[in-house]
Amino acid sequence: MAKIDIKALSLKELKALKNRVERAIAAHDRKQKAEALAVVKAKAKQMGFSLSELTGQASGKTAKKAKRAAKKPAKVTHRDPANSANTWGGRGPRPAWLKAALAAGKSTDDFKV
Repeated sequence: MAKIDIKALSLKELKALKNRVERAIAAHDRKQKAEALAVVKAKAKQMGFSLSELTGQASGKTAKKAKRAAKKPAKVTHRDPANSANTWGGRGPRPAWLKAALAAGKSTDDFKV
């Protein structure tokens, strides 16, 4: 392994070296994890199972889709009295109709369901 005299490096060079080291560590970790996963998958396959069967989890994209599908929409907590189709669950940015009402001096309590 090459020795580096870090005392001779400028701050910019030290930061660049730090970034290179962090990237190298992350790449090494990814490689190690991929190798370990390949070994475990191969052993599971050898024994007649898939990894998802053994862990009881959906794998890859299926797991992401299942997680997204599991989210429930927010329960309606505010409703516009002028138009009952305008609702808000209290999550995310306030809708335009509520912003306009608040700017006109109303309170969010005036729209609670």
